[in-house]
Formats: sequence, C-alpha cells, structure tokens
Amino acid sequence: MPDRVIVRDLLCRGILGIHPEERVTPQAVKVSLTLETDTRPAAASERIEDAVDYSAVADRARTLVETGGFQLVETLCDWLAAACLEDPRVRACEVSVEKPDALPDAAGVGVTIRREQPDDETREFIAPAADR
Repeated sequence: MPDRVIVRDLLCRGILGIHPEERVTPQAVKVSLTLETDTRPAAASERIEDAVDYSAVADRARTLVETGGFQLVETLCDWLAAACLEDPRVRACEVSVEKPDALPDAAGVGVTIRREQPDDETREFIAPAADR
C-alpha cells in the first residue's frame, strides 16, 4: 500500500449546484483528499520541500471551492484532482466532495473520484464559465 497524505472534511463555502438558489448563496462544501506519494524523502530530510505540503493543498482546494462557481459536484471533483496531480510527487489521488445541507434527511450527498498521474501531458481541463 502506498504512503498517503490526507486532508479530511475541509469545510469550505462556495457556489455549487444547478438550482437557482444554489447559484446565488454560497453553501457548505466538505472536501476530503487522499494523496498517494512516497513520504520517505521527506521523512529522511525533514524538509517541507521534499514533502507534499498538505497546507498548500488545502489552500488550493478552498480557493477552487470558493471561486469556482461549479454547477456539478463531479466537475469540482475533477478540478480538485487535477490540482492535486500538479505536484509530480502525487502519484494518484482520491477526492470526495460533499454538500452536507443538500438533502434535509441526509447527513450529506456527494461524489468520490480517483485519478492517477496521466501517461502524457496532453490532458486539458475546460475552465468554468465566467458567469458561474
């Protein structure tokens, strides 16, 4: 089993959803990230430069939620995964996004995806529309 760096249940607020009320008022969004990496270089050197910086990862995730204006949770998950994989030390990641207030009778609803480093550098992501 590979080493993993985790950020669990990062609470953010952002515009996320397809319903008119979701397009106006930011709502609670929980993000969890599991990043597969080799922690041995960081453990040996004790230098943050040799580690996946979970604080920087959390900051990037929060920024995407707060400014992305995504309509679908699936799209936000894909963007979060792409951001995690920008660090070449991250071999693969699992991303979960939940909307805790989406259904009155549920603790939350969400999506979980897993992505790996691409074999080539040709994958492109479509930017969210400016009006989101």
